[in-house]
Amino acid sequence: MGNVIKLFDGNQIRSIWDNAEEEWYFSVIDIVAVLTNSDKPRDYWYRVKKRMSDEEKSELSTICRQLKLKAPDGKMRETDVANMQGIFRIIQSIPSPKAEPFKIWLAEVGKDRIDEIIDPELTIDRALATYLKKGYTKEWINQRLQSIQVRKELTDAWQEHGVKEGREYAILTNEISKAWSGMTTREYKDFKGLKKENLRDNMSTLELVLNMLAEATTTELTNITHPQGLEENKKVAQDGGSIAGDTRKAIENKTGKPIITPKNAISFAKLIEDISKEIKTEKNE
Repeated sequence: MGNVIKLFDGNQIRSIWDNAEEEWYFSVIDIVAVLTNSDKPRDYWYRVKKRMSDEEKSELSTICRQLKLKAPDGKMRETDVANMQGIFRIIQSIPSPKAEPFKIWLAEVGKDRIDEIIDPELTIDRALATYLKKGYTKEWINQRLQSIQVRKELTDAWQEHGVKEGREYAILTNEISKAWSGMTTREYKDFKGLKKENLRDNMSTLELVLNMLAEATTTELTNITHPQGLEENKKVAQDGGSIAGDTRKAIENKTGKPIITPKNAISFAKLIEDISKEIKTEKNE
């Protein structure tokens, strides 16, 4: 399972995909907030739950379950969730003009996920379209999509060598980042003025390439030396990152310019916009 944020009418809906059941589960609180515009969706949901229980003379366990979703404070907390069938039942208990559009949205979300399972290439196509809409160049997008594959190969290697998903992945990622860039992931984000945004989405092409080199090298070293557990993998992560770090320094010595800059996605979009304006001006002159 993995937490995903879905958007409906500009509102965030936390969701999680259950591979075993092949179903989406959605945060009931988030849906109640969207349908009611209530500033206290938890209280509203409590009243709905009580009414549903009284009417049906049964527990809501057949409709709802609790799964851990990321709360606004960043912590994983047990949250009431329901699959599509359960959400449809809940929607019937909440008078809202948004009910019908929301039902259509739910059906589209489900179809998209099923389509992606049948044809994973659709996931890549959607990612490509999203990045293009944000103003990224096709060259950058190609590198970004490749970086996703490189990262997946690395985490697969970690999993096979006794590294636990979550905190330990984050520790090793920081070791790689420090070794090639001189900064932890959090320090790197702070340098670029980011908060919760994805760091890789705010890297230049060369930053992305070096990060990919660091991760791909770490994967190769891991598969050759077979470290076990966090501590042994930490040393390999440092070695993999250092190789990319040496490459970064060599490039900077030749160019006389730093590769790591404070520029983020907004900066890149502005740069692209400025270049486009210059080209149009030149054509009109």
